[in-house]
Amino acid sequence: MAAARRETSRQTAGAKRRAGRAPKVAILMGSASDWEVMKSAADTLDVLGIPHEALVISAHRTPERHLKFVREAEDRGFEVIIAGAGMAAHLAGVTASQTLLPVLGVPIGGGALGGIDALLATVQMPGGIPVGTLAIGRAGAKNAALFAAAILARSDSAVRDRLVQFREAQTDAVPERPV
Repeated sequence: MAAARRETSRQTAGAKRRAGRAPKVAILMGSASDWEVMKSAADTLDVLGIPHEALVISAHRTPERHLKFVREAEDRGFEVIIAGAGMAAHLAGVTASQTLLPVLGVPIGGGALGGIDALLATVQMPGGIPVGTLAIGRAGAKNAALFAAAILARSDSAVRDRLVQFREAQTDAVPERPV
């Protein structure tokens, strides 16, 4: 657990240095063990040159830390929050209830139901508190980063250009015939 926390901290510090700017996307996770999945979001944001910060914040175990972060997020320059959590997966919903920033939820697999419980908890928000919900696991984390990039691209032409290049490279990587 301590190793995962150190790795998350190193990743965040590295992204800030590379970008040279304040982070635009917050990557929240309910547990340090969720970094295995949420690292896919950080890696994708790195590829797109989007500054981000990864934090372990539990809606249940660190409620004061969570509230402090959410209340300060906009003033710190964050524009999108990606929240990954497993099992009851309240992190995205609780976050969305406290901010007007877009919140993208990533259900983390595991537990007795393999992530279906997290998916349902994240996607079944009551009307009035929206959470954009992605797929369970790494694919969802990667897509959350791409969705965050699409949101940022609406007002940042450099991000838009990098997102276009990413998609073109992705298309170019698909062969016309099986190898």
